[in-house]
Amino acid sequence: MSDTDDIKKMPDEYWKKKLTSDQYRVLREKGTESPFTGKFYKNFESGMYECAGCGNPLFSSDTKFDSDCGWPSFDRSLEGNVEFHDDNSFGMQRTEVDCKKCGGHLGHLFNDGPTKTGLRYCINSIALDFKPKI
Repeated sequence: MSDTDDIKKMPDEYWKKKLTSDQYRVLREKGTESPFTGKFYKNFESGMYECAGCGNPLFSSDTKFDSDCGWPSFDRSLEGNVEFHDDNSFGMQRTEVDCKKCGGHLGHLFNDGPTKTGLRYCINSIALDFKPKI
């Protein structure tokens, strides 16, 4: 069993102790934060965005752009560090983005990005930590 398998199987009690109640709601219960309120929405410092649940590196600041959608937006993730699932909740068809290491819900992926990738990863700030480039 790999480290990834181990952390994905951690019980709810582990996550409730490790995360704030808001982080738990988003990362473990697939919630979302209100638009235009997240701490990283307008952050454009150089560095790395990591999963708030497990520290897995997810997005480089070089891939972040201002989509004015209310959440941090990226045009690509670090290869192999996120996974995708169909999300048909709330009468919509979307692509859910989860941390590959811990399975935490990060946000959604859309095909309407303005950069050459054409992608917009719409990610909850509360699901992220940021490590500035030194």
